[in-house]
Amino acid sequence: MCQNIFQKIIKGIIPSKIIYQDKEITAFHDINPIAPIHILVVPNLLIKSLNEINENNKHILGNMLYISIKIAKKFKIDKNGYRLIINCNQHGRQEIQHLHLHLLGGKKLNKI
Repeated sequence: MCQNIFQKIIKGIIPSKIIYQDKEITAFHDINPIAPIHILVVPNLLIKSLNEINENNKHILGNMLYISIKIAKKFKIDKNGYRLIINCNQHGRQEIQHLHLHLLGGKKLNKI
């Protein structure tokens, strides 16, 4: 089975700076950061995009958000603020077909 880069990171096939991992979620530093803190929060289960969330897996989104808050506190960006982004499919600029959340912080971010 062809694995995407996130699946390889989750399984330890490709080395990465993993900062959090449990049975459902893995979080690691983005290799091309656009902010001083740029962390990807990824479900271990392959869910290709936000559009694939359903009744059976919707709890994963809550876990992704909760882990993001814990990571923001760990990196001490919770007080000044941070941004969470989920891109969806081609027009949403999703580059890897595996649901993931970008946690950005560590500086004042540009308006969107």
